[in-house]
Amino acid sequence: MAEQGNRWSWDVAGFEPWKSPSPEQNDQKPTVPLARRNSTSSLVPPHSLASKVEGLREKVKLARNDYLQLRQEASELQEYSNAKLDRVTRYLGVLAEKTHKLDQVALETEARMSSVINEKKKLFNDLLTSKGNIKVFCRTRPLFEDEGPSIVEFPDDYTIRVNTGDESLSNSKKEFEFDRVYGPHVGQADLFSDVQPMVQSALDGYNISLFAYGQTHSGKTHTMEGSSYDRGLYARCFEELFDLSNSDTTATSQCTFCITVFELYNEQIRDLLLESGKSLPKLCFGSPEYFIELMQEKVDNPLDFSRVLKAAFQSRGNNPLKINVSHLVVTIHIFYNNLVTGENSYSKLSLVDLAGSECLITEDDSGERVTDMLHVMKTLSALGDVLSSLTSKKDAIPYENSMLTKLFADSLGGSSKTLMIVNVCPNSSNLSETLLSLNFSARARNSVLSLGNRDTIKKWRDVANDARKELYEKEKEIQYLKQDGLRLKQALKDANDQCALLFNEVQKAWKVSSALQTDLKSEHILLADNYKVEKEQNAQLRNQVAHMLQLEQEQNLLIQQRDSTIQSLQAKIGSLEIQLNEALKSSNTGSNVGPETLSGTLSNPRTTGDGTDSSAVTKKLEEELKKRDALIERLHVENEKLFDKLTEKASLAGSPQLSSPLSGGAVNVQPQNRGRNGTSTTARARSLDVLPSSLMTDKNDGTVALVKSDSEKVKTTPAGEYLTAALNDFNPDQYEGLAAISDGANKLLMLVLAAVIKAGASREHEILAEIRDAVFSFIRKMEPRRVMDTMLVSRVRILHIRSLLARSTELQSIKVLSVECFLEKANAGPSRSSSRASSPGRSSMQYVDEQIQGFKVSLKPEKKSKFSSVVLKIRGIDEETWRQQVTGGKLREISEEAKNFAIGNKALAALFVHTPAGELQRQIRSWLAEKFDFLSVMGNDAPGGTTGQLELISTAIMDGWMAGLGSALPPQTDALGQLLFEYSKRVYTSQLQHLKDIVGTLATEEAEDAAQVAKLRSALESVDHKRRKILQQMRSDVALLTLENGSSPVQNPSTAAEDARLASLVSLDRILKQVKDITRLSTVNTIQKSKKGTVLGSLDKLTEQMPSLLEIDHPCAQRYIADARRKVESIPEEDDRIQNLSHSRKPSTDTGSGSGTDVAQWNVLQFNTGNTSPFIIKCGANSNSELIIKAEARVKEPKGGEIVRVAPRPSILENMSLEEMKQVFAELPEALSLLALARTADGTRARYSRLYRTLAMKVPSLKDMVSELEKGGALKDVRT
Repeated sequence: MAEQGNRWSWDVAGFEPWKSPSPEQNDQKPTVPLARRNSTSSLVPPHSLASKVEGLREKVKLARNDYLQLRQEASELQEYSNAKLDRVTRYLGVLAEKTHKLDQVALETEARMSSVINEKKKLFNDLLTSKGNIKVFCRTRPLFEDEGPSIVEFPDDYTIRVNTGDESLSNSKKEFEFDRVYGPHVGQADLFSDVQPMVQSALDGYNISLFAYGQTHSGKTHTMEGSSYDRGLYARCFEELFDLSNSDTTATSQCTFCITVFELYNEQIRDLLLESGKSLPKLCFGSPEYFIELMQEKVDNPLDFSRVLKAAFQSRGNNPLKINVSHLVVTIHIFYNNLVTGENSYSKLSLVDLAGSECLITEDDSGERVTDMLHVMKTLSALGDVLSSLTSKKDAIPYENSMLTKLFADSLGGSSKTLMIVNVCPNSSNLSETLLSLNFSARARNSVLSLGNRDTIKKWRDVANDARKELYEKEKEIQYLKQDGLRLKQALKDANDQCALLFNEVQKAWKVSSALQTDLKSEHILLADNYKVEKEQNAQLRNQVAHMLQLEQEQNLLIQQRDSTIQSLQAKIGSLEIQLNEALKSSNTGSNVGPETLSGTLSNPRTTGDGTDSSAVTKKLEEELKKRDALIERLHVENEKLFDKLTEKASLAGSPQLSSPLSGGAVNVQPQNRGRNGTSTTARARSLDVLPSSLMTDKNDGTVALVKSDSEKVKTTPAGEYLTAALNDFNPDQYEGLAAISDGANKLLMLVLAAVIKAGASREHEILAEIRDAVFSFIRKMEPRRVMDTMLVSRVRILHIRSLLARSTELQSIKVLSVECFLEKANAGPSRSSSRASSPGRSSMQYVDEQIQGFKVSLKPEKKSKFSSVVLKIRGIDEETWRQQVTGGKLREISEEAKNFAIGNKALAALFVHTPAGELQRQIRSWLAEKFDFLSVMGNDAPGGTTGQLELISTAIMDGWMAGLGSALPPQTDALGQLLFEYSKRVYTSQLQHLKDIVGTLATEEAEDAAQVAKLRSALESVDHKRRKILQQMRSDVALLTLENGSSPVQNPSTAAEDARLASLVSLDRILKQVKDITRLSTVNTIQKSKKGTVLGSLDKLTEQMPSLLEIDHPCAQRYIADARRKVESIPEEDDRIQNLSHSRKPSTDTGSGSGTDVAQWNVLQFNTGNTSPFIIKCGANSNSELIIKAEARVKEPKGGEIVRVAPRPSILENMSLEEMKQVFAELPEALSLLALARTADGTRARYSRLYRTLAMKVPSLKDMVSELEKGGALKDVRT
């Protein structure tokens, strides 16, 4: 129904397969006798062939009408598709215009942000410049274990105090002041927090240089490189650059980083990236007056930076002597590009690990070492001169004194910023080098122009505060602009998602349209071919019929001629018989023989000649009749084959249509009703033999259609397994954007519909049952996101509801209102009275509201102006026949209103489920034609045609209703989901009530004997098992909605009566089994007096247990106990001593009496004696409640085979000696005697008592006897 409502249906109305003739009609072939002499009444009349030809003509006529109807629907579908595509195209244009506007606004926002960012950079640079472009930090490394006490003190964060140890001076401690002083306890993170503003300035477009100065082993390399757990300035500076660029980069700006690494050794440049062997682009490093070309490598993340730096360090080598006298320069080149403003900037951040500053040259140093030291001293001295000249603001800066200062000419001075980190050793052995390093750095810092006295410092502090406030306001403005940009980006993304959704819808519409056109073309070709074939076959059939009629006429003429010949021959035979009779009369009266002989002789030739002629004619006539009958039979056979062939082709012509899976469910309702009525076995049937089987078979009772037994598991198919896995594994978080999620979810729903349609009506319910839980879980999971096509959701819901209707007869009696009750003309009230819901014959369960409000359809004829009248006259259209044409906007409005009307409307959902889509749309068209007469005029000059207008309006209403029924209102699900919940609830309730009725019948059934008790108990247990399965299915059914308090919506009927009767039957069964065991004693000839008393006492105890039974089970128990008591009391008593003596004297005679043959069950025991093979003894009980043993006669070979003996009771051995006991045991199996015999008689009796108890306890029927013997002391251990 959903497919026809959306006009994307794969089924074609009007092409249902024709009903083939019934088997009775096919089997009723005319029987023709093999030989006919005197009658032609068995010939087949020609009007039967004419009726078949007329039937074929009717089928050809119906096929032609179906073809015309198919062409009409194809044209209507094409018009609807064109209108929908036009609507989508216009909406796409509007979205494209909005997208263009959003792009312009985004560009304008970026332009405004660019100016603010530039101003922020300028203010930040002014702040740093006010603090000084050249800064000096001092850092002291920790003491090692063998270095002694520290000579360095830290009065505050800006002063370092060195104890020179010179007592000749009044103050042996010398103080140095720097921009920042770090003690041994300060880590890399605290140091980098003060270096971070320099990194920010480098990203803003200014050249920054950081120098690590100090003697060897003072911590320069650790400051720059760090360790694996505490990274240095190299990694921290690049990570800060990377994070700042990511936070400031927008859609129109880009920031890239390149790295160069080289070593300066003896005024010679060594490119460390060049030696890595990679082919990399080159870059000019240095000032415009003096530069060098270095290999550069682009880095996109901190991992790439670490990898490049590691490769460069490996290229540098591990020679400590060379490393200590060479300078390592790592430079990060920053390229910034803004697409909006066209701004391009370049800056660099240089990190320099200087060589050791020690200047002591000893006599042991080689010439190469001295040369290296001199070059290092020259470079460091030139660097100090440059810094001193810059801070003194001299006109001439001595950059040309060393290679290092030449290359860093653009990074020293001007707007560039320089930071020197002086590293010192705190031990006394390095005092001279520490003082030299501090004096060198203090000279550079003291040259910096001081900020002046305290008043000047206060003035500059106020300026800095003002700058800081202004910077904060600019950052706040930038944040607001960024938020506006994000909001615009989100709006742009939403617009793109809507465009993608509409584009997908257009693509789906085109695909469906092309597929339908292809199907229509193939159907047209197939019908044309079938028409040609049928036409040819009809022509052949006409020729055959004409030929058969001609043959029949010829046969009739031949038959008439032969009949006339036969009549003439019969006349001749009659005359000859008359003559013969006369001759016989004359012979009787005459006396001479001559005349008679003469007459006989004269008549014989004539008679013989006539007889010969008559027999020949008769044979010839019979042969002709046989030929005629064979020809008629063959004609009938050919006619039947031709008719079957035409019937098969007609059915094949109707079978290619794809029947809607939704209509299939409605068609299957009637057979289910017939099946249930045909097997309506009442639950109160008295036959207990049939009851358990009927309970376990779901097909015999429609009320348990949803519950499957263990053997009726859901069949799995490859398509069902694939769809179940796809629906369960669908994860919306893996998709980017709502458009991608919607596309994926809708594709899965379309796959479900396609799989059900492909399965056909025969396997439709199987695949729906297989994917039922997965589909409902998927819809419930995706409902809050509101990304699914609600029309697809409605189709899938209706598929499952109709499948449930087809399998549940209790739902097929539900009646719904007609479509007129849901339609209402605007300002005219409802079209039909809602009182129809209370009409007689309606089901008690109806989804109809007494105060139901119909969907108001507002269509008004357009008032013609004078100008429109003139236009109509010019176009040649009569004003009386002209009517309003419904526009696309009006159709969209109707569809949207219909959707809003259908949301949460369960009555409308029931109408969609119980009414086929084609019938529903036809009723809507009829209502529109009746209520809006200006649409009911048929005119060729009407624009679009009246039928087209009614079709478009009815389709818009159907589409809106379908979309609304699939729309959910959180926290509630959609209307179809609620309807499915109520239907499932009713099915489960009906099943539970049906089981309760069966239990009520079983609870009142009286048991006559033990077999009937077992059957009743089995039936009640089967009902309980069935109820548990239903409850388990209810808990796992995703279609059932849980209540607010978390309880189940279906109330389980009370099972108190069932439980009470089941407990009573269990107790009764146990009592009857005990009575049966006692009754077995009645088969003996005599019984001991003590044992008889014990048995009667057991019966009394069973009588005392009867109050635990229900009143209905008392008669059965009383009857069994009374019969057992009567049988036991009738057994003669015998004294215990006499019986024991008889057993002791004749232990072997029991074998001959067949005591071992009536053992019902043998129990096997294994005794391990330490030998290779254990002793195996079988034990059981006979009808006299005696212990019977079976074992091999001998333990060793030859064993002699198994023998059966009665084990004597231990009381028999009380007064026997050891020799007498050995004689008794000699008749028993050797294994038993070996286990029982001991060295003394008392030991033997004790061991045998324990062995007898062990064997008897393994036999269930002897346990009572063992307890009696224990009470009497017969099994007492003699030695104890």
